Amino acid sequence: MTQATLLFGVGATKAGTSWLHAYLAGHAQCHLRTIKELHFFDTLEEGRLEQARAALDTTRARTAMRPASPDPARVASRARGLADMDDWSHVLACGDEAAYLDYLDQGRGEARLIADITPAYSTLPVGRFERMAAMASDVRFVYLMRDPVERLWSHVRMIARRRAASGAPVGVRAGRLLARALRGREPQITQRGDYRTVLERLWAAVDPSRLFLAFYEELFSQEAIARLCRFLGIAPMAADLSARVHAGVPVRMSAEQRRAAARFLAPQYDFVAERLGRVPPAWAAHRGGLT
Repeated sequence: MTQATLLFGVGATKAGTSWLHAYLAGHAQCHLRTIKELHFFDTLEEGRLEQARAALDTTRARTAMRPASPDPARVASRARGLADMDDWSHVLACGDEAAYLDYLDQGRGEARLIADITPAYSTLPVGRFERMAAMASDVRFVYLMRDPVERLWSHVRMIARRRAASGAPVGVRAGRLLARALRGREPQITQRGDYRTVLERLWAAVDPSRLFLAFYEELFSQEAIARLCRFLGIAPMAADLSARVHAGVPVRMSAEQRRAAARFLAPQYDFVAERLGRVPPAWAAHRGGLT
């Protein structure tokens, strides 16, 4: 059997990675397991494999306890999910790259591509990216970027929803969380949109011909999808461009919040514009703190 292309989707958070996973999972030439974010390499870097396995096993037990659906398709989907969690628990117990690759490849058949799309990988160091790039004969990376202000606000809303107690106003919590992020007190949010740091690490570790960069604002077109498929070596497949995956809570930013976020993120706009030669028109209004 021919070795598959190994794809790493390394971010950015809230920049279209869930949509990308869904698209590739539905592609006949791709083989993706049901767990979207594996978090293998960030967990490995931080020495948290045992904790990750314990959390996974708890989730698996809770999933198995839920009442079964009468829909045969949902029954089959749940069975696949439970089996994938069992297999992934074994990988975390082994803690090595061979078991990881076996997991991705298991059940591949004749598919040309296997993938791990985990935005948290954007925080990995150069050395880890180098090792990932050498894990197979054909390894490719995809990094998606979104307007920095819009990406930050979407990420803030997601975290605010997770932290909010039942019935708590997400908008108020999101505003407070944004203020904390702009003061440097929520690095797990701002680091995920630090395009300069991530790109400099990727460029230092990955052959440019094996790195696909795209803007979220330009991703949802058949032309962009065709370009991505050419990069991945798979046949273009028509995409559902109307689907929104994990859309955030609809909370609007105030003009003052936008200005503050744009000022904070001005270096990101400038870096991308300088190094890539352009930014999408949708980014222009936020450059330099403008609205």
